[in-house]
Amino acid sequence: MSVADDVADRLGRALGGTVTSLRTLSGGASRLTSALEMRDPAGGCSTMVLQQQRGAGRTQGSTVAMEAALLRAAHRAGVPVPRVLAAGEADGLDAGWLVVERLEGETIARRLLRDDAYAEARSSLAGDVATALAQIHTIAATEIPGLPSVDPFERPLDVLDGIGEVRPILELGSRWLAANRPPASGRTVVHGDFRMGNFLVDTTGLRGILDWELAHLGDPAEDLGWLSARAWRFGGSGEVGGFCRLDEFLRHYEASSGRAIDPGTVRWWQVYATLKWAVICALQASAHLTGATRSVELAAIGRRVCESEWDLLGLIGIARPDMPAVTRNTSASPAPFGRPSALELTEAVSEYLGDKVMATADAGARFEARVARNVLEMVARELTLGPGIEAAHRLRLAELGFIDDGALAAAIRAGDLDGSLGEVSSMLARSALDQLRVANPGYVAAPDGPQ
Repeated sequence: MSVADDVADRLGRALGGTVTSLRTLSGGASRLTSALEMRDPAGGCSTMVLQQQRGAGRTQGSTVAMEAALLRAAHRAGVPVPRVLAAGEADGLDAGWLVVERLEGETIARRLLRDDAYAEARSSLAGDVATALAQIHTIAATEIPGLPSVDPFERPLDVLDGIGEVRPILELGSRWLAANRPPASGRTVVHGDFRMGNFLVDTTGLRGILDWELAHLGDPAEDLGWLSARAWRFGGSGEVGGFCRLDEFLRHYEASSGRAIDPGTVRWWQVYATLKWAVICALQASAHLTGATRSVELAAIGRRVCESEWDLLGLIGIARPDMPAVTRNTSASPAPFGRPSALELTEAVSEYLGDKVMATADAGARFEARVARNVLEMVARELTLGPGIEAAHRLRLAELGFIDDGALAAAIRAGDLDGSLGEVSSMLARSALDQLRVANPGYVAAPDGPQ
């Protein structure tokens, strides 16, 4: 019997039917997600979602067991979530399996924020999402054995240290967070990844809250700060998830929960979320660079750290310079290479990806081709602007008395520059802008403030 047949047989026994189809949807480092169709003894057919924890043993299985308890507790609290149909304790399933009903709807944020089909859903989304969040924050932590209780800001840059990444702006953000942390808004179950992309929506409104793997016990304002981070607006004009203003969302949340959360507290958690996303981007790029997961998408994400750094500077009140005018380098390629120059070669491949591959490939390949084209355009900008930017950056470091970014980052972390942050902040803002000039010059012009 094959592995797939064995899985199907065990699922059928646990669910009381016959699995007729089992199809892998995604496979990450820790989870394998599959869609399955099952026929019951009466002849009815149901579609479900299976999640399997990779590896074996109690430690590997505990995350799925905890998620099963979370989903059941969330359902009892009124949160729209998929029903748990079977979990590790069911006969025939080990501790690392979870089966839930499959809900219908859309999760792609750009469609939800723009398509006419979701206009009715958008009109109620603020209230629906705020109510769901308020219900999450009523879940009794005692109902979820093993739910972690940690301070997410205890060691915010350990991950950067672990991968050898040096980011002075993130050091500055970390110092600001430590100096300005507000009183706690409470202690509740926190979803941990409450954002667009994890909301399942149909044409009438919110259908489900997905992806509970990062849930923990903490400050409820953490969920609000994460939801309102710019990374999760997907180009929408609203500060909260791209779909509404912060003051509007807080009114809905208070009406549903009876808990008033200060906008200043949400802003602190928004700064934290922005720093956290920057660290995650660096970590994802590291997975490519180390060879753990070779991926053009992960490679490109590494250059998105500067987007979060730009946002971080604005959120903590540091003045940011304007984008300079763009000038194109039209000089011929130097000897001995001749033409086409490296810049012209990147343009040729970029055009091929856009005109040929993206026009004919399937959806997955089109996405990867779009990412690859963006990477090539980034390389072209670096070929044009990179030498001047690097020279200017070294000069600014020297004017501050530092040989490189590592020395500057260490001084910020140690607090040695707390008395001269004005000059340092100005230098870092210029550095962030220069990185964006190469990585994503359009990011500066897009709206990023409260809407």
